[in-house]
Amino acid sequence: MNNIIQFEHNKIRKIWHQEQWYFSIIDIVAILTESDRPRKYWNDLKMKLCKEGSEVSEKIGQLKLTSLDGKMRETDIANIETLLRIIQSIPSPKAEPLKLWLARVGTERVAEIQDPSQGIDRARDLWKKHGRSDKWISQRMMGQETRNKLTDYWKENEVKEGDEYAILTNIIHQEWTDLKVKDHKALKNLGKSHNLRDHMNEAELILTALAELSTRQIADTMQAKGLKQNKIPAKKGGEVAKNTRKELEFKTGKSVISSENFLQNKKKLNGKTHKPLQ
Repeated sequence: MNNIIQFEHNKIRKIWHQEQWYFSIIDIVAILTESDRPRKYWNDLKMKLCKEGSEVSEKIGQLKLTSLDGKMRETDIANIETLLRIIQSIPSPKAEPLKLWLARVGTERVAEIQDPSQGIDRARDLWKKHGRSDKWISQRMMGQETRNKLTDYWKENEVKEGDEYAILTNIIHQEWTDLKVKDHKALKNLGKSHNLRDHMNEAELILTALAELSTRQIADTMQAKGLKQNKIPAKKGGEVAKNTRKELEFKTGKSVISSENFLQNKKKLNGKTHKPLQ
């Protein structure tokens, strides 16, 4: 689960790994140093820490995160505990505010583990502030639960997080919408950092959930393992939602796939649509 979180006006990439959040070290360094070459600064600091025998260097990992060009690239990551130690090695007026912010993020996550409803409530409040209706929020959360069950299946059946999840997701999406994920985002005029699902209309959310639920159930029936085998249920699951989409478009004369997004004056997504896809 690859996400963007904000500190002040800065974006920080994070990923859920080994039951905790890990953050992009480069993104943290860029905030602290305000350097146009944060990667070089971090490489120099990392070498210094290694030479000093700091245990911090042993706790740095690498996972694929989405880079500025939209591609998944190996990126140095660290959990909150390790990041707090790295921050101590960088003189910056933003060090203390950033440490407090990270500590709060960690506290919130602990609270959510003890009481998952807190995370759900925070997401609901955030969507409401952005003008989403209660009905849309319920559908969005239902869709996320369906998505989580699918990725749980993949994880348990030899599909690798990152690129392989993205490949299968794109197969499902393209099959039911006739659009690649990136093309659907382009239709809605969304940037690379935007979450497409946060800008879907009611029908798009429901059919995405149907496609992913169908994929999981077909994969489970087939006992699909690994990327290659799971491509088959991904396509078949997408076909189930595609057939429903075409039937709905035939009955209503309207396209399910909409160009509207929630950035456009926070309007409800029940207005303008484009010509139904064939």
